[in-house]
Amino acid sequence: MKLNEIRDNDGARPKFKRIGRGIGSGKGKTSGRGVKGQKARTGVSLNGFEGGQLPIYRRLPKRGFVNIFRKHYAPLNLGALDKAIADGRLPAEGAIDEAMLQAAGVVRSSPKYVGVRLLATGEITRAVTLTVSGASAAAAAAIQAAGGSLTLLVTPAADAEAAA
Repeated sequence: MKLNEIRDNDGARPKFKRIGRGIGSGKGKTSGRGVKGQKARTGVSLNGFEGGQLPIYRRLPKRGFVNIFRKHYAPLNLGALDKAIADGRLPAEGAIDEAMLQAAGVVRSSPKYVGVRLLATGEITRAVTLTVSGASAAAAAAIQAAGGSLTLLVTPAADAEAAA
């Protein structure tokens, strides 16, 4: 088989029905849009419009609070960290920081993420020296139990309140 011999299965791409090409075509005259009116015209977008009645998205109450300044952190599970070290993508000895994690493809690099947060999903079997923005208490305990050390770049909220 060659690339120029590849074809779609029969019926995989139905033939486009040409509209507005005479009444014998089955889609002539009004092209399946009915007669006149706003929806027969081009450029009509009526999503959420209820004919002058107050739309449902304005009738329903808004609840809660959304902090638009919230910081988002890239999640890093202990299991993924352990697997990356086992695969040789990260060094087994020496310090591991956020830049190394992103370069190895262990955490996703995105403009919305301001750092990396370590989570306790999975297990860590080796001692690592890790520097990340944040970590859950269970993840920090697992790193300590494995004989490693963890440095946090951002102080936890509880510590910040206690210091104030």
